[in-house]
Amino acid sequence: MPSQSIPVIETQRLVLRGPEPQDYPNFKATFSSYRSRFMGGPLNDYEAWMLYAAEIGHWQIRGYGMWMIHDRDTDKTLGMAGGWFPAKWPEPEIAWIIWPEVAGHGYALEATHAARDYFYDTLGWSGAVSYIDPKNLDSIRLAERLGAVKDAAAPSIDGHDAVYRHPAAATLHGSQVEHGIEMEIANYCDPLFKPKGMPID
Repeated sequence: MPSQSIPVIETQRLVLRGPEPQDYPNFKATFSSYRSRFMGGPLNDYEAWMLYAAEIGHWQIRGYGMWMIHDRDTDKTLGMAGGWFPAKWPEPEIAWIIWPEVAGHGYALEATHAARDYFYDTLGWSGAVSYIDPKNLDSIRLAERLGAVKDAAAPSIDGHDAVYRHPAAATLHGSQVEHGIEMEIANYCDPLFKPKGMPID
C-alpha cells in the first residue's frame, strides 16, 4: 500500500499518517535508546533500519499497520500507534510508542484510541490484544486506561509477555470505558475542561 494510500486519521491534537522516510531519524533515535528496552531494543543501526522498513512493508502486506503520530499544529512527530501482526503472531496487536521527550501528555492514549476505532469501525475488527512486557508499567497502565484487561489464558508471543485484551468492538462504543477515555483526552486537550454535570469544587 503506497504511503499516499494509507488512511490519514485526525484527532483534536494529532494527525496520524503513514511512516515516511523523513520520519526515520526520530524512529531510530528512540529505538536506539533505552526507551525501546521493552520492545526488543536498544537496536543497532542495521536493526533499526530493518524494523522501520518492516513498519512500512506491514502496510503493503496486511493493509494496515502503524501510523506515525504528528502534532497537528507543528507537524512534529511524537511517536507511533496502530496495528501490528507479523508472521506467527497469535493475534493482531494494537501497539504504541511515544518518543521519550514528549511522553506524559496523553498522546499515546489519544492516538491509540483513534487507531482502535478505525480498526473496529472501518476494518471490522471484533477485538484485539496488546502484548506488553510485564515490567513495562507505563504501557500496562495505558492498556488499562483503554479498557484492556490481562488475559492469562491467551497465548503470548514468547512466553515472557503479558497479553492485554481490548474490549470487544460490540461492547466498547457508548460504554463507560469509552466515555472515560474521551473525558481524559478532553482534559489533556484543555486542562480547564469540565464535562457537563461535573462539580466545580
